[in-house]
Amino acid sequence: MPEAAIVTTGPASPGAVHFDSIRVREARDVLNRFYHPVSLGTPECAEAMVGAEVIQLGPLTVGHLTFAGRVTLVAPAVDAYHLTLPTAGRVLARRNGREVTAGPATAVAFRPGDPVYLRPQTPSAEIDVRIERWALESELAALLGHPVEGPIDLPVAFDLTGGPAHSWSRLIRLLHDELEHETSLIYQPQIAEHLCSSVLSGLLLSVPHRYHDELVTPAAAGPPRAIRRVLDTINAEPDRPFTVADLAREARMSVRSLQEGFRRHVGCTPMAYLQEVRLTRAHETLRHADPATVTVAAVAHRWGFAHLGRFASAYRARFGASPSETLRRRA
Repeated sequence: MPEAAIVTTGPASPGAVHFDSIRVREARDVLNRFYHPVSLGTPECAEAMVGAEVIQLGPLTVGHLTFAGRVTLVAPAVDAYHLTLPTAGRVLARRNGREVTAGPATAVAFRPGDPVYLRPQTPSAEIDVRIERWALESELAALLGHPVEGPIDLPVAFDLTGGPAHSWSRLIRLLHDELEHETSLIYQPQIAEHLCSSVLSGLLLSVPHRYHDELVTPAAAGPPRAIRRVLDTINAEPDRPFTVADLAREARMSVRSLQEGFRRHVGCTPMAYLQEVRLTRAHETLRHADPATVTVAAVAHRWGFAHLGRFASAYRARFGASPSETLRRRA
């Protein structure tokens, strides 16, 4: 693909591209790079143009594709989970002999091993999501606290107009909306990891599959000894970029059991407790720091806060003063 057709965006430039309008051959090269080996066909003598914004966040790929002209996307078998969310127009999808015509109210899903057939109407636009198989199945195993047998039986299509699936689609659209902003937090590895986990767990909680009933059934609370182990881990290293799955592994229990154990024995979620410890450590650091050599930003980043505005807001709510006011009192 000609280099001039790609404009990389943000610090994660190897995993993000943007192009406004290119021909089918070049578009196929980009889709092969970010999604799956696909053939991109057009009727004989027809012209078609494709535009896209794509970002990779570890095992998660989110792209917004636009089509002008008749195009058909075919893959003999995908090696990951693939979801298509039309944002304008409609798309005809086929999975294992079943055809679905989807619009902005419907998402279409393909599982590892499924052949993919997508024929967008023109003009049309869609958000395409690729999730690596190991990532989604590991996320499900962590939530349940036991191994799972994949692939997960995602439905061919599911409704996006209400309930958890509607909320999940808004999260996907948020990622798309952030693509054009070079300073977006989605390019920060710590934030990207949390967003990726939220997308994966949100999908698993939003659509029917054979593990869904078990997933939404209230979990037994974790024993106090395991909860204490997590509390000790957080207090020992609150600056580490913990995820709730990391803490569940420390407790040797499922994410749901950890959350229920914290609710019952601590009175808050694991991540809320982690933030409280970080705020306290940041407060102590600012109280004893020299404002001539230390900045609020440096203290925030030291204790795991990637977004200064949110740090300042949480700090003021907790201590009744801004971080800079606390630092100046040392002068």
